[in-house]
Amino acid sequence: MLDDIQVDDAVFALRPDFAVLVMTARDLRNGPTDERSRAWLAEASAVSVQTDKIDAWKDAYRAFGAKPQRTRPSVDALTRRMPLPEINQAVDAYNSISVKHALPIGGEDLDRYSGPARLVRAVGDEPSEEALGTPDPGEVIWRDDLGVTCRRWNWRQVVRTRLTEETTNAIFLLERLEPISLEELKQAGEELADLLSELSPQVRIASRLVSGGK
Repeated sequence: MLDDIQVDDAVFALRPDFAVLVMTARDLRNGPTDERSRAWLAEASAVSVQTDKIDAWKDAYRAFGAKPQRTRPSVDALTRRMPLPEINQAVDAYNSISVKHALPIGGEDLDRYSGPARLVRAVGDEPSEEALGTPDPGEVIWRDDLGVTCRRWNWRQVVRTRLTEETTNAIFLLERLEPISLEELKQAGEELADLLSELSPQVRIASRLVSGGK
């Protein structure tokens, strides 16, 4: 999967500063929120909101016709839900890193994918779960061979690939726009890897950066 992740040129044409750090975590041991992951959430909740980074995502949403006040970028929605919600250990880990760096992060069950993940601009007829609706033409979406996995770039993920307590192989998508530097993106990835390794000492993590420079 890692080597086959694709970002369409049309997405880079929309935002040349976009980059995504893709991480896979195999042999993960997930579980319900515990005191450790609760502490990660509490620490992230105390961080001041970094509006300049979030505003970049609002601008990106407007560029493909979305209204960020109605369908908010994931990190914007998270920062409005303080204290951060408790989901499960792996989701708590990536949500805490997301808020700390004002960086949208998606985490999904790798074994529920059909074919590689790819970020594209929608045609408008891609299969999607009923609760999310069909994407609009030109909308930025993550998808696999079965259809949409996340609408409006990072607004909302489908249930099919959701990280659960039973997930053992996961994929994480750390999405960057300026003013976040590639160095900070890498740092966020290292911090997430550290948290996942704390949860699961046996976890095997690999990563790949996909950017306009390929």
